[in-house]
Amino acid sequence: MRATQRQARAGSLQFVRLTAATCRVVFNFFCLSQRFSRVPRLPRKPKPLIGWREWVAIPALGIAAIKVKVDTGARSSALHAFNIEIFESGGQDMVRFKVHPFQNDTRTTVEGVAPLIDRRTVRNSAGQSTIRPVILIEIELAGQRWPIELTLTRRDAMGFRMLLGRQAVRRRFQIEPARSFLAGRAPGQLPRKKRRRTTE
Repeated sequence: MRATQRQARAGSLQFVRLTAATCRVVFNFFCLSQRFSRVPRLPRKPKPLIGWREWVAIPALGIAAIKVKVDTGARSSALHAFNIEIFESGGQDMVRFKVHPFQNDTRTTVEGVAPLIDRRTVRNSAGQSTIRPVILIEIELAGQRWPIELTLTRRDAMGFRMLLGRQAVRRRFQIEPARSFLAGRAPGQLPRKKRRRTTE
C-alpha cells in the first residue's frame, strides 16, 4: 500500500515538473516572438515604372530595340515572325524564323534560331485560336534582363511587332497606362520637338 502511494506521489511530482518545463518553453517562445514582431520591417524597394509602350532589346537575336506594347490584359507575350520552320537538331526540337523588328519596314530582316519549348493554343483579340510555337529568350528593359516565354506569330495587321504580356512583367514593374517610353528612348532616337501653336 505504501509502495503504491509512493509511486503515485512520484508520478504526480514528475508530471508537475514536466508541466512546469513545458510552460517555461511556451513562455520563452512567446517572449521571443513578441521581440521579433517589434522589429520594424524594411520598406520594399519600389518597382520601376514603365509605360504602355516601351523599347525592348532581344540580345540573342541581335535586336537592340524593338517597340513593344505592354498589355497586361494578355497572358502571354508574342513576337511578329514569319517563315517559321520547326526542325530537329541533335534530338532537340528547334524553330527557325525571321523577324521584321521595325514598324512599317519590311526590308530589315533578322533571322533567329531557338529551342522549341512548347506548342501552345492562343486566342487573339478577335477570338480566333491558333497553335503557336513557344521559345524561351532573354529580353532587356529598364536595365533589367531576364528570360521570358515568347510565342511566334504573324502580326502584320497589328501596330506593334511585339506584345509584352502580364507573365513577362509580373512582379517586376509598375505599369503607367497613360504614359509611354518611361524606360528610355531607342538608341539613336532624338527627342521630339514640341510643336508651337500659332493663331491666325
